[in-house]
Amino acid sequence: MRTAAVLAAATALVATAAPYSFAGGPTPQAPRGGKKPTVVLVHGTNLDASSWNGVISRLQADGYPVVAVANPLRGLAYDSAYTASVLRSISGPIILAGHSYGTSVANEVALGNSNVKAIVAVAGFLPVKGETTGGLVAKYPGSTLGSTLQKVPYPLPGGGTGTELYVKQDLFPQQFAQDVPLNEAMILAAGQRPVDARFGDGVFTGAAWAKIPAYDVVTVQDHNIPVAVQRWMVKRAKATAVEVDSSHVAPVSHPVEVTDLIERAATEQVAGASADKMASTGQSYTTITAWVAAAVTAVGAGLVVGSRRRRAGGRRRG
Repeated sequence: MRTAAVLAAATALVATAAPYSFAGGPTPQAPRGGKKPTVVLVHGTNLDASSWNGVISRLQADGYPVVAVANPLRGLAYDSAYTASVLRSISGPIILAGHSYGTSVANEVALGNSNVKAIVAVAGFLPVKGETTGGLVAKYPGSTLGSTLQKVPYPLPGGGTGTELYVKQDLFPQQFAQDVPLNEAMILAAGQRPVDARFGDGVFTGAAWAKIPAYDVVTVQDHNIPVAVQRWMVKRAKATAVEVDSSHVAPVSHPVEVTDLIERAATEQVAGASADKMASTGQSYTTITAWVAAAVTAVGAGLVVGSRRRRAGGRRRG
């Protein structure tokens, strides 16, 4: 009876531990003193790498190495090739986060780099092969970006003339950053990086989220990428998502929420990388269940053997 009681208690311990071995349980913690993955950040159109400053400072304070790529904004193929060259200089696991069009670039880069363990979209895109950035924006109505743009010609390196797109400075705060203090939004407007007008025409070559886990910060008050578009992509990709009552520039206006999701991706996909992955369900079994099961087996075997020896000893004494 004593043996049965102990085995029952141990079995209950396994039953209690099992639910926490699935993704969606407590977030695994990075090992103390262990090397953390490099977080690579890719900015979107009409911004530069400084738009990530609030996120960078928090990631660095938490011990993460960070690289904020200077996205050229010349078109999907060129921007992806340039960003891929930056990632090739980084050893070890990478968490790749993009903002807005920067997520389009991140998607292409993640397809060709096995070090990328997760992709994080912030007010961005989770595409499939054959889609375009412009086509995704137009899937549902609501974007007012087009009416705020100013076209400016610029010389192409190989000759000829291209067209860059600026957001008119007086319209920038309301279009991009209505939840940012006006003086800060005007600084962003003055320092904006223009994008080649053909940036939205580049065709995606695959879906990174079909190969690696995807995370998404959905910006509910976005005037550039309608929230309906963002939610539709999250559902299709089965991404881990949080919704934030934010304008388009969530890395500026909500750096805490953005940082939290990036760090969640890092801890779940890198610190928990020893887990057995079940790609078909997205569930991840941690090693704790195996350890507990092994302990139960050992304890049970020991109790049974001990019980038999006691009974045998009693018969000899009798």
